[in-house]
Amino acid sequence: MAGPRTILHADMDAFYAAIEQRDRPELRGRPVIVGGAGPRQVVSTASYEARRFGVRSAMPGVRARWLFPDGVFVGPRMEVYAAVSAEVQEVFERFTDEVEPLSLDEAFLDVTGSRALFGDGETIARRVKREVRERTGLTVSVGVATSKYVAKVASDLDKPDGLVVVAPGDERAFLSRLPLSRLWGVGPSTQAVLERAGFATIGDVQARARDQLVRAFGEHLGEHLYVLANGLDARRVEPDREAKSIGHELTFAEDLREPDDVRDVLLQLAEMVGRRLRRVGQRASVVRLKLRQAPFETLT
Repeated sequence: MAGPRTILHADMDAFYAAIEQRDRPELRGRPVIVGGAGPRQVVSTASYEARRFGVRSAMPGVRARWLFPDGVFVGPRMEVYAAVSAEVQEVFERFTDEVEPLSLDEAFLDVTGSRALFGDGETIARRVKREVRERTGLTVSVGVATSKYVAKVASDLDKPDGLVVVAPGDERAFLSRLPLSRLWGVGPSTQAVLERAGFATIGDVQARARDQLVRAFGEHLGEHLYVLANGLDARRVEPDREAKSIGHELTFAEDLREPDDVRDVLLQLAEMVGRRLRRVGQRASVVRLKLRQAPFETLT
């Protein structure tokens, strides 16, 4: 279809914690932390009540307990979360077969070809939000844009239960005011490098030409910064019809530096992948690890 694409990024709000609050009325409105508080356990997710105290997903359980000792720690029920995720997926597939799941609680939807039937991107997003709530009793935040990256950024700006629409042609203006941390792949270390170079916002990156960024930060990072900062992400939504691999990854607000913390996260990721394999009746023959560290270096 000619013209700009219409991409939705749908992100369930505090998914695991929201399911626990839905299923256990006594937890509603309380600071729920899904995951253990022990030295070898990691927070899977935290309700918005707990996030106000600094508790975040992938945080070691001991640190979460230290930050907020009054939090309600709940053991994860991955089978339940997977079942609810399947219900949400069914809602998405009512509007398009171009659905790319990223995890149990988020997905990209390319609804470009669905506009003639269901309306524009905002109309479809509102219907998705309504039908997810009717089906599951849960809320989902949705970003609407012409690319995957901008849609994902938009979905995170008005949580929970948010809807942010970036009209075609408004991508650069939308991104310009946002902090550097909103650029994919820019963690604390890379952000510090950019700040030392005089950058404070995405708009500052937009002000530099492609060749200037490549000269300053290298071909890989420079090109990456230029493409994202200008909203030029051309990646297609890739439906997960015949997955040749099953994986899970986490991005951390702060670098992991202690070996025990890294080991704990690795155990959590292995368990998540194992559950997904068991759910689809598959077994793996190769295990691959991916590590991204400063300055934007990816090791596999």
